[in-house]
Amino acid sequence: MAIPDYESVMAPLVGLLARRGLMTLGEAVGCLAEEFGLTPEERAVLLPSGQYPLFRSRVGWAKTYLKQAGLIVQPKRGVMELSDTGKALAAEVPDKIDSAFLARYDSFKEFLRRSGTRSSKTATPSKDEVRMGSSKALELFELQSAPEEAIERSIKALHEDLRIELLDTVKTASPDFFERLVVQLLLKMGYGGSRQEAGKAVGRSGDGGIDGIINEDRLGLDAIYLQAKRWDGSVGEGPIRDFKGALDAKGAEKGVFITTSTFTPAAIAAARNSRSYRIVLIDGARLADLMIEHDLGVSVAATYQLKRIDSDFFADE
Repeated sequence: MAIPDYESVMAPLVGLLARRGLMTLGEAVGCLAEEFGLTPEERAVLLPSGQYPLFRSRVGWAKTYLKQAGLIVQPKRGVMELSDTGKALAAEVPDKIDSAFLARYDSFKEFLRRSGTRSSKTATPSKDEVRMGSSKALELFELQSAPEEAIERSIKALHEDLRIELLDTVKTASPDFFERLVVQLLLKMGYGGSRQEAGKAVGRSGDGGIDGIINEDRLGLDAIYLQAKRWDGSVGEGPIRDFKGALDAKGAEKGVFITTSTFTPAAIAAARNSRSYRIVLIDGARLADLMIEHDLGVSVAATYQLKRIDSDFFADE
């Protein structure tokens, strides 16, 4: 089944605490995962940042919202239980608890007022709203995702849009500019030694089917042979076979084929079936990702920090 969103977790969490009493968040996550029938693979799914389990995050935010509504209390650090108000609600066995439901409690309405969050959203943000990174987009995500998820989803959507825009820009650049771009990217990735050395190595058009040669390390102990082509359609098997032939002629062991387009399955298979040397294929999407990762052609528009309680600080409390 799909991993339930944080609002879908609220009612089961209330029911679980009504049955079990005092629990840690980790214990609740395990019990609720069993209750929802999540597979080990689903339990292991991480947030887009790859740093925190998705389901645990959703249970955590469900707990936070229920606590803000006064339904959950924490009698001591690391554990939770239902408050008297929460026990009264559990006795009613509600089918669904969501943000709109919690708005009946004054403490939750005060929480929404303090945080500037609205609880009655059902729409989803448009592509333009996500692209702009607007606060409206984050608000519209809020009901469907925990706040941490909403931020990461918005950042991911912005990254996807940036990738498309960046690749479109690269495709309109001149061949000379594209060669210089490849040089700069390889330097930022740690290849080539220096800008001067890399500039001499790349751009040898017509050199036996090789566009360039660049050092794999700063000492020049190994060389990588390059093909850097702006391409309109998908790159097929033919250009890859030609590149393999050029590598054979040079006695090379390593090659990188970079394009602004895509590779056909036959081209990918041809690159993989290389016993005496290794060919790495970088298509347009991967090229854009590498440019973003290494801050080439892009700049940081804003930086946000997400902070959590430092449990070690309170360890001796």
